Order: sequence, then C-alpha cells, then structure tokens
Amino acid sequence: MKEVVLDTETTGLSIKDGHRIVEIGCIELDNLIPTEKKFHCYLNPERKVSEKALEVHGYTDEFLADKKKFIEIADEFLDFVKEKKLIIHNAEFDITHLNNELEIAGKKKLNKENVIDTLEIARDKFPGSTISLDALCKRYKIDNSRRTKHTALIDCQLLTKVYINLIDQKEPKLNFISGLQNITEQDFNVKKNYFKKIIEPKSEEIKLHKEFLKNNLKKNFFN
Repeated sequence: MKEVVLDTETTGLSIKDGHRIVEIGCIELDNLIPTEKKFHCYLNPERKVSEKALEVHGYTDEFLADKKKFIEIADEFLDFVKEKKLIIHNAEFDITHLNNELEIAGKKKLNKENVIDTLEIARDKFPGSTISLDALCKRYKIDNSRRTKHTALIDCQLLTKVYINLIDQKEPKLNFISGLQNITEQDFNVKKNYFKKIIEPKSEEIKLHKEFLKNNLKKNFFN
C-alpha cells in the first residue's frame, strides 16, 4: 500500500477560534520509499495569521494574500491522498484542520481510521521522553538544520525519516519480486558452491600438521 506523509501549517491552534490552513505538504511513499510525487501549496486562509503562528512558520498575511483558497485545491488534494494511509505527527491537529476545510468546501471528510500518528508510536516507544519532531530527529541523528521555521514540506521530509526509524525499518524495503519472474526452478537448484576452489591437503601436510598440534599441546600442558 502507498502512504502519504502529511503536514500542515495554520493561522493558529484551534478551529473553534476560526483558524485556517495556510500550507499543506505531502510526500508519497511506496513501500517506505519516497516517490517523485509530492503535493504542496500555500493557501489564502481568508483571515489574519496569529502572532504565535507567525513566529512558528513565518508566513505573513501579505505573502498569503494572492495564494489559492482551499476550495480551489480541495479536489486535487483529495485525489492525491485517495486510498492511501496518511502518516502524520500529532495527527489530531492536522486532521481536525483538514476536515474543517473540507467541510467548509462541501467535501467529504478524511477518515481518521486511515491515519497513522507517529506521535502515538513515539509515545508508546519512548514513554516519558520528549517526542517532538525535533527531539525524534535528534534521537535518530537526522539532520534537521534546515528546519529554522516549521514549513510543511521540510517537516514531511524529516518525518519520513523519523517514521522509518520508528517502525524499525532502518533501510527502505525494496521489491525484488519483479526481477525474479524469469528465473526458473532449475536456476535455483544449481549447486551453490560451484564457484568455490577446494584444495585438498597432501598426506605430508596432514602429517606435519598433526606433529605441530601434538608438540604444541605437550608444550602448553607441561609449562
């Protein structure tokens, strides 16, 4: 199954206060390997960015003013994530905001059962430890020096590496089955040691080896 690592940035914390999404970033994974497919956009939230949110991501009202509104990209976004597991850090926050935007746009909401929350995985794996994205990058020695601000696409790139480590897949799983389709049963039954060069010792060499062992055993035993 293909997966999508997803992150959003918003104008503030709660949809109850009318806060909206200003950025969506998505990276597609195929068997844990990032594909060339990405979804990324900045959005006009149709309201002002809070001061605290501005400190986090740095997107000003002026920067967002000429960007598309969510309703303009809703179908494209839904097509990108369709029938794929969503990998999100602190999924409750992102899914709540995305479903709020989808409801406003008159679209079907995302199914929470189709979401893997890396925050929950980290909480179970490292109880009592700090489990922010930065903390997990530090734990797994992932370079997050580019993360001077919280930006959706960079956070997705970091979360991809964190996710692979969290589920104990140090290396991406590769599918070699297609490359084996033309190999016959006879090919598998070929002797595995055909390439080994076996050298049989000569009788004189065996005799010398025995004498060597005998002399050394006596020496080590009596000394």
